[in-house]
Amino acid sequence: MGERLNGIQEVVGSIPSGSTLLKYYMYIIYSSISDRYYTGHTADLIKRIEQHNSGYSLSTKTGIPWELVYKEEFNSRRNAMKRENEIKRKKSRKYLEWLIESHN
Repeated sequence: MGERLNGIQEVVGSIPSGSTLLKYYMYIIYSSISDRYYTGHTADLIKRIEQHNSGYSLSTKTGIPWELVYKEEFNSRRNAMKRENEIKRKKSRKYLEWLIESHN
C-alpha cells in the first residue's frame, strides 16, 4: 500500500480511475510507388509503419516505401476499428485526400 494523501489511500500499482494505458490509432499511409492509400488501425503506430515498410504485410508489400499521411487517436481499439471501417466504407479516394488535406 502507498501513502495516504488527503485521506485517500493510494494502492501501489493501481491505475487511476478513467485513465488508460494504451492508445489506439486509425491511420492512413500512402505509397508514391503504387500511388495508393492504405487505411488501418493499431496500438503501436511506429511499429506498424515499420512492418508495412519491411514487407511484413502482404497487402502493402508491393508499395514500399509507405508514408504516414494521417492519423487519429482513440482510447479503445473498438473506436479505432469503427473509424477505420467508416472510412473504408466510403470507398472514395477523394474523401481520403480531403481528410488528409483538411487536417494538415
